[in-house]
Amino acid sequence: MNGFVDIYTLIFLVLAVVIFFKLRGVLGQRTGNERPPFDPFARRKASEPEAAAGDKVVALPRRPSANDDAAVAAQPVTTSEDQRIAAVAQPGTPLASALAAIIAADRNFDPQQFIDGARTAYEMIVTAFAQGDRKALKPLLGREVYDGFAGAIGEREARGETVEFNFVGFEKVEMVDGALKNGTAQVSVKFVSKLISATRDKAGEIVDGDAVHIADVTDIWTFARDVSSRDPNWLLVATETVE
Repeated sequence: MNGFVDIYTLIFLVLAVVIFFKLRGVLGQRTGNERPPFDPFARRKASEPEAAAGDKVVALPRRPSANDDAAVAAQPVTTSEDQRIAAVAQPGTPLASALAAIIAADRNFDPQQFIDGARTAYEMIVTAFAQGDRKALKPLLGREVYDGFAGAIGEREARGETVEFNFVGFEKVEMVDGALKNGTAQVSVKFVSKLISATRDKAGEIVDGDAVHIADVTDIWTFARDVSSRDPNWLLVATETVE
């Protein structure tokens, strides 16, 4: 009997692993609102070094799409959940409504904790990109964004270029958009960061950026997560650099 129990246990474990990876793969699919991948070190303005200002959370909502699942979120949020939303979005705005829909689908979602996690993810991703660390990038990015980043790293390596990089800090981090579409939550965050980055060629000459001065970079990144998945991690599925 023990032999049969061990065999069935093994079968169930294999099935559980297969299901887990299928659920995780959903986050890498296109949702119809993606922006093309970008080079985090392109099109930036350099400024003299200065202390980073305190972070602020400012809601800059957009009108929600007709495909948003907010209308089907029949369960009202509680007072404590309203307070969580109000911490990052003005009550009554489309952004607040989108966050309420996400919370109705996933009661564990906390907007402020999400912003804190997004800050950490941003620093990890731009640092890994500068270092050409594909292994660190892969679990953080959706499939198409990863392909774009990996392609840029490959082109840089083919030219024999290296990047000197230092993440200075954030001037502002704010949630600007949100949606729940077909069971997938999407949240867009605007990062205003300060970086020092210089790209050097094979001879060690700087071909882009500045090794001394701080660059002001503004990005809007969209993260997504299948709310039905047990995996709590969000993936970066779209990027945009703001001039």
